[in-house]
Order: sequence, then C-alpha cells, then structure tokens
Amino acid sequence: MAGWLRPLVGALLLLEGAAALSFLHHRYEEMVQALFRVQSQCPYITRIYSIGRSVEGRHLYVLEFSDYPGIHEPLEPEFKYVGNMHGNEVLGRELLLQLSEFLCEEYRRGNERITRLIHDTRIHIMPSMNPDGYEVAAKQGPDSNGYLTGRNNANGVDLNRNFPDLNTFMYYSGEISGPNHHIPLPDNWKSQVEPETLAVIQWISSYNFVLSANLHGGAVVANYPYDKSQDQRFRSHRRTVNTPTPDDKLFQKLAKTYSYAHGWMHRGWNCGDYFADGITNGASWYSLSKGMQDFNYLYTNCFEITLELSCNKFPPEEDLERQWMANREALVAFIEEVHQGIKGVVSDENNNGIAGAVISVQGISHDITSGDMGDYFRLLLPGTYTVTASAEGYQPQTVTTTVGPAAPSLVHFQLKQDVVRKPPERKASGTRTNNKALQKKVVPRATRRGTQR
Repeated sequence: MAGWLRPLVGALLLLEGAAALSFLHHRYEEMVQALFRVQSQCPYITRIYSIGRSVEGRHLYVLEFSDYPGIHEPLEPEFKYVGNMHGNEVLGRELLLQLSEFLCEEYRRGNERITRLIHDTRIHIMPSMNPDGYEVAAKQGPDSNGYLTGRNNANGVDLNRNFPDLNTFMYYSGEISGPNHHIPLPDNWKSQVEPETLAVIQWISSYNFVLSANLHGGAVVANYPYDKSQDQRFRSHRRTVNTPTPDDKLFQKLAKTYSYAHGWMHRGWNCGDYFADGITNGASWYSLSKGMQDFNYLYTNCFEITLELSCNKFPPEEDLERQWMANREALVAFIEEVHQGIKGVVSDENNNGIAGAVISVQGISHDITSGDMGDYFRLLLPGTYTVTASAEGYQPQTVTTTVGPAAPSLVHFQLKQDVVRKPPERKASGTRTNNKALQKKVVPRATRRGTQR
C-alpha cells in the first residue's frame, strides 16, 4: 500500500500554497452566485449549465472545468461529482463549492498539477442535486436540524431510492447469460422517477462519464457497489451480505484512493462504526435498492462510488474549514483516478469513429461502450489483459495489452466491415433471372435481423 500512497504524499506538498477561502453555508441563491463568481474569475476554463429543474423549479446547475469548455475532446475522459442528493446532508455541497473555487484559483496561480488535471480531464461539478430539500433543512439550521429534516425532495421522495431497479434484472439475467452492461430501462420508467432523478438520468445518458462520486453525510466511509444485495432471502432493511461487482478489486482501489488521501477516513473508526481501510461494499453495510451508484454502473460506462463524509449531516460553519482541509487532497486525487486502465478509439477502415462499439475484457464480465466519436475509456488495475472490440456489421478485433500503474495505455481498434456473401443465383433453364426478386427471397438471416433493428 505504501507504494501507491507515495504519489499522494508528494501531491500534498503541491497544494500547500492554496489561497484562503470563505467557509459559509450557502442557500440556493448564494450557491448560484458562488458558481457564477467562479465562472467569471475563470471564464476560459469553465462553463455553467443546467440539467433541469427541481420540483419547486430550482435549476440543477453544473459547473464544468475544461481547457475547451462545452466540448468533448477525443480521448479526454469525463468526470463528475454530485453533492447534496439528500437535502440535509450538506457538507458535500460546501466542499464542491470550495473545490470549484480552489481549481479556479490554483489554475490562475499556475499550479502544474491542477493545470494538467484541467487540460487532461473534463470535470463536471453539481453541488446540489436536491436544492429543495436543502432549503427545508437550512431553515432548521445546523443546531436544531432533525436527522431526516430536508432529506427528501419536495415530493417527499428519497432520491437515492428513486432510480430504476436494474440490479434485480441484472441478477436474474446473469443466470441466463443476459447483458452485463447498459441494461435497458423499463418502458414506463419516466413515470416512476422524480424530476431531479429524470434530469440526472438524461444527463448521464448525454455524457460519456467514466468516473464519478456522489457526496453524502451521516458516516465517514467510501462506499462502493453493489449497494443492493443479491441475496434475496433477507427481508429486513439492514442486511450484511457482501455483493461485489465484476470490478470489485478496482472499486476497492478507487475507494481506498479517497479514504487514504482523506484526513482520517482510512483509520476506520468513525461515528461509532468501524470500516477497515475506511471503505465498504454497499450491500455489506446494508442493502439499498434503486440507488444512484449501482444505476451508473449498470446503465452507463460510469464507475461511481458514494462518499460518506461527516458524522454530522449539517455541520456548523466553524467546522467547514477543518472538513475542507481533510477532504481537499482526496477530492483532487480521486479525479486523477480517471486516468488509468486503457483508452483508445474504435474506428472503421476509413478511420471513422464507431459509436457504441462494445469493449470486453476477458475475465471481467462487465463491458463498456465507445462514445459518439468512437473513443472509449476502460478503467483497469495494473496487469495484462485480453481486450476485444466488437460492433454490429464489423469483424471483432482482439488484442493483448499491459496496463501500468501510471497513465492509461493507449489501445486503438480498427474494425473491418463484416462482408456477407450472397448465395449463388439459380437460373431456370431458358429463362432470365430476376435478381431483385431472388435477393428478396434469399437475404441471409443476419441481414434480416439487422434490418428489423
């Protein structure tokens, strides 16, 4: 473990010159002002956009950092942070505002590490997914806030229990060799989710996110999928059945990256609980259905973990600076984890990118797909892997590649078109063959299926 911790220790030294920031709780209008202030201070590397509105009409704003804001650059991974999903868990909201100011300020200072991070990564920061719930909690304040006051959205719905349940389908389909990625949504899913959830689903469907974390409170631990237990024999809310994903070791490494860069999360003893290394499999802690991190993994290319950051869901303002100092390095180090594994472009013989190509890694039963430009990103631990790229209408290509501990390995695929040979024509004696009519009768089965799609 000491080996992979050394870069983090060295990176801490780069951040010692950070400017002093204001440590206050921000109501909705103040949060919006803080975001636009950062955008005005760093206009060339930031963009603000809204993914939708809450039940009460508040914008769900995202602040983007990139050397080309608003543009996906091929082979540049997309990363996101989401805070304040539960309205009364407010530390993540404030940390993401602090992070936004920090990235802007350090970029202007010429911090090489931050400059490289922004040039090589497209970073999306959503401080509040549940602004309506926050306003309810904020009216109570940190001193008299109830444990559940403001947790839900304005319709009284827990947003982290509101995503389509793809786990059940996946557990069942796994037994019958069904899909292991990009599981389709049920036909009526839009009628079953809240406006905030709908906005997030449409958001993560529009961007090819690679890595993500959503920030919560009430404990101090880095929680990784699966959140929902596969063992259905237990009916109580609190279950302790470890339910790993096919990428379990990778998820553990991602979680440890945050916990060991955090001021005290890695120690394990926090809030009366103990988690070895400061991490836990979600279902091993307690089973959660329809959660956001499992949905990201099963519906998109994104690997997401959940960060529980404070025992106190609504810490007082005098504690915010200490919390920022404990999380600052971890927030930056976790973004850097998006740069590992393999990445490349899947193209055809004319060098045109192929969108939706499937990238499979032998021995890991979870695939990812290429984006609109044909570029893909597959997070992997160091090692040697056999990787296959396939796409409808093309011959698959398989390569063996070695992944190192630092930058991702560049692995491109160029797929050849899969030519379907036509069967020989039969000519009746003394008659002329009608080619079009004959082709309609003998179109190969594979071609007919492709047409129906």
